[in-house]
Amino acid sequence: MNKNAVALPSFQARFLLPKYWPTWLGVGVLYALSWLPYRLQLVLGRGLGKLLYKILPKRVKIARRNLQLCYPDMPTEEREQLLKENFANNGIALFETGIAWWWPDWRLKRKLTISGWEHIQHNIDNGYGSLVLLFHFLNLEVHARVVGLHHPSIGLYRPHNNALMEYLQTKGRSRSNKYMIQRKDVRGMIRALNDGEVCGYLPDQDYGPRRSVFVPLFDVPDACTTTGTSIFAGLKKARPLVSVCKRLPKGRGYHLHFYPLQEDIPTGDLVEDASRINKEVERAIAMQPELYMWVHRRFKTRPETDMPSYYR
Repeated sequence: MNKNAVALPSFQARFLLPKYWPTWLGVGVLYALSWLPYRLQLVLGRGLGKLLYKILPKRVKIARRNLQLCYPDMPTEEREQLLKENFANNGIALFETGIAWWWPDWRLKRKLTISGWEHIQHNIDNGYGSLVLLFHFLNLEVHARVVGLHHPSIGLYRPHNNALMEYLQTKGRSRSNKYMIQRKDVRGMIRALNDGEVCGYLPDQDYGPRRSVFVPLFDVPDACTTTGTSIFAGLKKARPLVSVCKRLPKGRGYHLHFYPLQEDIPTGDLVEDASRINKEVERAIAMQPELYMWVHRRFKTRPETDMPSYYR
């Protein structure tokens, strides 16, 4: 195993202290709900999402602004409908966390179809690591789990501030996969790719100005975009490709899709690379815009600190 792998945490007696009881209660409810019929979970999730739309006005405002920035020509009524559908999917995402963390393999496999695996298999057969570009869709927890069901893989993650949740999420996210690497551990990711592993990487959020460039994303001309993709894709033993996990209509489950980039990277130009990655983000979002994580401030970092925020 990669020496940079995050060790699976062990249960600690302090997790039984009263301060962790609310966490146990919430997780216990989610665990119980995860055993309900799948289609019922979708219905309950949509209901929860409609409630979130009413009680989280700050997140609604952020998501609405993101949609305005990305789809300025979309009619207002259509954009508002997309916003409401997105919040319905935010509710479903909570149930999908339970599905990803606790469903047995056999149950999830019954809900899974896959296409494009030949791109991964080609890399495996030729000794290359696969840099799989994932994006922040609301079913990301399920996405990571179903990739591991087909081929145990490596993922990046950010530690949780709550020690109990760190224990639970690390165990849940490691299910069916090999191990995880902390998000800022560049050397660990490089080592895994050089070892021929299948590694998930998320290049589509605003991680701040360090190791980033400002390039277009949809109609926003200066989206802060990480240059990390160029570092990993530039390794001699790594090959980049994209993966999208689609939630199928009528409760039929999930379709895991792998496909090559539209344009090769790296090009030797970090700005050009980032622009090409953002085109991949746009392409993936176009497949299921209602499932994208619009509630985060994707455009919070501006090229100059004195420039006005997009969110005022």
